Amino acid sequence: MHLNQTGNLMQQRRRGADLERAILEAAWFELVERGYAGLTMEAVAERAGTSRPVLGRRWNGKAPLVVAAIRQQMAKNPIIVPDRGDLRTELLEFLDRASERTSAIVATFSLLSSAYFTETTSTPKELRASLIKGGHGQMLPTILERAVTRGEVDREKLVPPLDSLLSDLFGGHILMTFSAPPPTLWQAWVDSVFLPLVRAK
Repeated sequence: MHLNQTGNLMQQRRRGADLERAILEAAWFELVERGYAGLTMEAVAERAGTSRPVLGRRWNGKAPLVVAAIRQQMAKNPIIVPDRGDLRTELLEFLDRASERTSAIVATFSLLSSAYFTETTSTPKELRASLIKGGHGQMLPTILERAVTRGEVDREKLVPPLDSLLSDLFGGHILMTFSAPPPTLWQAWVDSVFLPLVRAK
């Protein structure tokens, strides 16, 4: 097989989702090694074995590329809470795992210099929202729906702002402290705030 034929095969194999994963993996390592200020689209392209124009067709600059790279790393360890047959148990497990993920999210902030926020004119709150989009926000509604099915929760009570109360408390703590809430705090949210408001009577 000629070299050009081998190259064509490699390009075919690296198209689509496979190529995107490779690019995001390369972007992640560049971010870890160089920080946001030192990361360039050219370096990511070289590391991924592709070209700068290929990156440009997918991401309009390094800011969205970096966010996508971080989200890919987070997606490797999704928050999944099995049906434990008890709402309180599932909520505590969910918040425990969310806290572990939050520690990773907060750690990435140290890799993002002020250049990121200047370049994007975004805020830490908006960045956090971008990072968790499509992440643990999908698990909590599932937990609550299971509780409704079991008769633990009154569906009519799961309306704004109660349906997102735990997520709002969790996110608010992160924005205020740049750290995951301690177990004693999120246990209090569940036992003293959330469950009394939504329990079926």
